[in-house]
Amino acid sequence: MTRTVVLMMVGLALLATTAGAQDMMRDVDLTSPAMVSAEMSRQDVEAILAKANVTAPADFTGKRLSGLDLSGLDLTGVNFRAARLNKTKLAGAKLDRAILDQAWLLDADLTGASLKGANLFATQMARARLDGADLSGARIAGDLTGASLVGASIAGASLGADMRNQSMGLMRGVLRSANLERLNARNADLSRVDLEFAVLKGADLSGASLKNAQLGGADLTGATVTDADFDGADLVSAKLIAPVGLDRAKNFDKAKNRERLITK
Repeated sequence: MTRTVVLMMVGLALLATTAGAQDMMRDVDLTSPAMVSAEMSRQDVEAILAKANVTAPADFTGKRLSGLDLSGLDLTGVNFRAARLNKTKLAGAKLDRAILDQAWLLDADLTGASLKGANLFATQMARARLDGADLSGARIAGDLTGASLVGASIAGASLGADMRNQSMGLMRGVLRSANLERLNARNADLSRVDLEFAVLKGADLSGASLKNAQLGGADLTGATVTDADFDGADLVSAKLIAPVGLDRAKNFDKAKNRERLITK
C-alpha cells in the first residue's frame, strides 16, 4: 500500500470521526506509539526545512512528531496536515500561514508562538499552552478545550461556524473551559463558538461577533465588549461583572438568558 493511499485513509478516518460532534478522539488510542512517538529528530526536521523554500514549503503531512522540541524554529507556511505533535514543544516557533488541519497537538507547548494566518481546521489542541501566542487572522475550527491562551491574540481570527459548509457537522472553535484571560479578540468571529466555562477576565472583545455563541458559565469579569455583537448569544450563568463598554455593545437585548447573568 503506497504512502499516499495510507495518508488518504488516515485523513478519511479523521474526517469521519469529526462528522458526529467535532470529536476526533473518539475510538482513538491516545497512548499508542502513533500518538506519542516521533519518527524523526529535531535535526531531521531542520534538514528538511533547510531544503524548503517559499514555492516548495516543507511538508510533514501525517508525520509523527510527538514529544519533540521544535522551539524557536521558523515553520512559516509548513504543511502539518494530519501530523501528530502531541506534547511537542513549539514555544516561540514561527508558524505563520502554517497548515495544521486535522493535526494533533494535545498538551503541546506553543507559548509565545506566532500562528498569524494559520489554518487550524479540525485541529485537536486540548490543553495546549498558547500563552502570549499570536493567532491573529487565523482560521480556527478546532478543539481547544482546556487550553491556555493567557495574553494571546486572536484579533481578526475566524473561529465561527461556516453555516454554508457543514457537511461534516458543526465545525467551529471549541474553547470550553479554556483560560482566555486578557485575550485580544478584537474583531474576531466567535459566532456559534463554544466558550462555556471559559475564563475571559479582562479580555478585549471589541468588535467581536458573539452571535449565537455559547457563553454559559463563562467569566467575563472586566472584559471590554464595545461594539461586540451578542445577538443570540447564550449567557446562562455567565459572569458579566464590571464590563467595559457594555452600553455600546450590539444586540445585547437579543442575547439569551440575560436574566440569569451574574453581574455582581
